Amino acid sequence: MNAPSNKGWDRQQMADRLAREFQDGWIVNLGVGIPTLCSNTDIGERDITYHAENGVIGYGPVLPPGEEDLHLVNAGGQNVSLNPGAAIVHHADSFGIIRSGRIDVTVMGAYEVAANGDFANWKIGGAKGGGIGGAMDLAACAKRVFIILEHGTRKGEPRLLRTCTLPVTARGVVTLVATNLGLFAPAGDGFAVRELAPGVSFEAAQQATGAPLLPA
Repeated sequence: MNAPSNKGWDRQQMADRLAREFQDGWIVNLGVGIPTLCSNTDIGERDITYHAENGVIGYGPVLPPGEEDLHLVNAGGQNVSLNPGAAIVHHADSFGIIRSGRIDVTVMGAYEVAANGDFANWKIGGAKGGGIGGAMDLAACAKRVFIILEHGTRKGEPRLLRTCTLPVTARGVVTLVATNLGLFAPAGDGFAVRELAPGVSFEAAQQATGAPLLPA
């Protein structure tokens, strides 16, 4: 089941590809981890408002050392810039934006995604991994859920599966998944291949996936 380790997209390229799916005028929540890299993507003339759970609304790229404001961070604790019209709001107000249904898409990391759109992004029982955070609020209230994750675990096991083996964060909500091997859409019995990363064949992607892949 091992995915090719020397092919496909790196993490920024994964974020860039998914960010190309954002539409003009969207409010986009970016979760911790790879999703935060979406704010680095050049989106051209599109007007995208990036939302962080900690209350930074309308932020831009992660800043390099020496240029950062140490008091200004995204949900992942990275120092970011502010775009014109940005606002800093209370944590409760940030969740008010989420719970009122104003988020057009939330981009989250995950441990597993199932072919029917379920996803799991937390672990229990002392297992090493992240807590649930605001994922349930976002999954329940955002208009769309996109996921970014490495296609396989460090042990080479697939993360795109027929059914999740970990506790499910939300059921049937994922519409698009970006991995280092490509862009995929849960399609019920498998994953529809929207695009494969350069150097990745359909056969290699299928070998690394725990569910059927469906050609575009």
